[in-house]
Amino acid sequence: MTEASSVHPGRALPLSLVVFAFNEALNVPTVLPEIISYLRGRGGEWQLVFVDDGSTDETNAKVREVFGDDPRCTLVRHERNMGIGAALKSGHRAATQQWMTFLPCDGQIPVTELDKLCDAAARDGVPVVFSVYPNRDDGLHRTILSAGVRALIYSVHGVRMRSDGPYLTDRSLFKPEVLKPDTFFLNFEYPIRVLRDRVRFSTVEVECVARRAGQSKSTGWKRIVGVAKDLVDLKVRLLKGQ
Repeated sequence: MTEASSVHPGRALPLSLVVFAFNEALNVPTVLPEIISYLRGRGGEWQLVFVDDGSTDETNAKVREVFGDDPRCTLVRHERNMGIGAALKSGHRAATQQWMTFLPCDGQIPVTELDKLCDAAARDGVPVVFSVYPNRDDGLHRTILSAGVRALIYSVHGVRMRSDGPYLTDRSLFKPEVLKPDTFFLNFEYPIRVLRDRVRFSTVEVECVARRAGQSKSTGWKRIVGVAKDLVDLKVRLLKGQ
């Protein structure tokens, strides 16, 4: 066992990391090398799956430059922008390791924060680890939006969800054929299903910082309306046994 893995026992977990991006050409040259350096130094088996979700800028070309010929790095491209949920499902289909987690390619979540998720899985013996942001400051509208979504989840599904950031999961539990949404809602649906099915899990706090460059593409008041519709749709699917 290397010194790094003895400090972070979770680094021994065989990990597929899915990084997704839509028009992040400004961030790829700085964020992606840091991610690869972390993975190469973690000590365990790993794979990096980058999903270019229909970018119209130079994201794809810049990823190829950074990847070089490393066989542990896989590039998946969507011909059109399909959404975060679709990106995660494509990443899962390309993944080969037992454990899977994800990061956006905007630099908001330092890659070293993944140690907290992996260490919790190794320490607690659980197949899923969620993460929350203790000090994220995205403005009042984002705070209200988040509170509204959580209230909707509880009112429709009766579960109190604490999952803000990336989650680590045993890959066998993440089933693209069951997880229908291609949108960001998939990151609500998966935790809801974990809670409803009483899957053992842990929760850790992770740091969230400002984007390296560019603007967020996943905020806006229209989301809460879309989430409300998705929550009702999920309720119907669950009642049908889907």
